[in-house]
Amino acid sequence: MKQLARTAALACAVLLAGGHTAAQKLEPAQSEIAFTVRQMGVPVEGRFTRFDGQIVFDPKKPETGRITLSIDTGSARFGSPDTDGEVPKPDWLHVAKFPKATLESTAIKAVGPGKFEVAGKLGIKGSVREVQVPVTLARSGAATVATGTFTVKRLDFRIGEGEWSDTSLVANDVQVRFKFALSGMAAP
Repeated sequence: MKQLARTAALACAVLLAGGHTAAQKLEPAQSEIAFTVRQMGVPVEGRFTRFDGQIVFDPKKPETGRITLSIDTGSARFGSPDTDGEVPKPDWLHVAKFPKATLESTAIKAVGPGKFEVAGKLGIKGSVREVQVPVTLARSGAATVATGTFTVKRLDFRIGEGEWSDTSLVANDVQVRFKFALSGMAAP
């Protein structure tokens, strides 16, 4: 769930980070999608290691931008062999049936200098929900970096079914954080 949330955040960041009406390039090696969920009150960190995005964005005309993000659900990693082995199973991400999570923008608007809000549809494990993702753009060398944090409800996407739907064991809120390095964009 955390990984899916990160993926959604990444997609939003990529869309907002552009500087031209031409497509920008997401640089996965310099980018990340991470997430945090609480298990019995203890924060558990995870990340997605494989994702890609198609971004077209002009910060002077954000309403004309669009992003599509695709996250490989099988790339979710927690750094624990036991947890990494459970996440692909049907009660969690059901990777065999749902190998990708997606985020598609439906609207983008400026909310301040270098700050945007991306509305979109987040699809995880066969469920689609509307999300709002705040994105901040900054220049870092030759790249534009899009960052942000947002929260998703894992049970909205049937992540952690059966005994794992008990939110006293695993919290419903999953905080997603993203950092996307984007090339081919003008300075925000």
